[in-house]
Amino acid sequence: MPKIVDHDQYRKELLSKCFDLFAQKGYGSVTMRQIAQEMGVSTGTLYHYFSSKEALFEQLVEEISQQDVSAALAELEGKETLSEAMTALGKYLVKNEDYFIKWTFVWVDFCQHQDSEKLRHQSSVFKRANQRYQQAACSFLGVQDQVLASFVLSFVNGLILEKLCGDETIDFVEQCTLLGKMLTAYLQQNSTIQN
Repeated sequence: MPKIVDHDQYRKELLSKCFDLFAQKGYGSVTMRQIAQEMGVSTGTLYHYFSSKEALFEQLVEEISQQDVSAALAELEGKETLSEAMTALGKYLVKNEDYFIKWTFVWVDFCQHQDSEKLRHQSSVFKRANQRYQQAACSFLGVQDQVLASFVLSFVNGLILEKLCGDETIDFVEQCTLLGKMLTAYLQQNSTIQN
């Protein structure tokens, strides 16, 4: 009797292994043939699921952005104040620091191997991932302001990038708590001005 394969689940398993491989060796350092060898699958199998290394990376971005948003919102929901939420975000970053540093490394490495013009005109996958993160930030912050959500995401990405670069003085909880106080003051001032 032939083996029944859940192709979607198998694709997700391949993507998970690719993440680890990219985090270990870098996006630009491996070929599709090497990826297949490291995963113990044939190159044909890999090309069956992903038409190119870039397509593989795009699907990885799609998968990771969905997982990131679900995991973060599930863990961070239920905080009563913005300050509490931001402190919780700092603790979440500490808890998942290795993962976020690996993902940032993979993303930076991918960007280094792309044409700068092509990066400016990102694919719809990257745009969808960015929108997903912004919507999650709005939900987490309890605001509709996309600019504010984008600012918070940029702040968090900057903290992670600093950690990636080896700055051990960065304290995620301390920095996020401070940002929470600043955001609270900003939102209070804006609501006073609008009223």
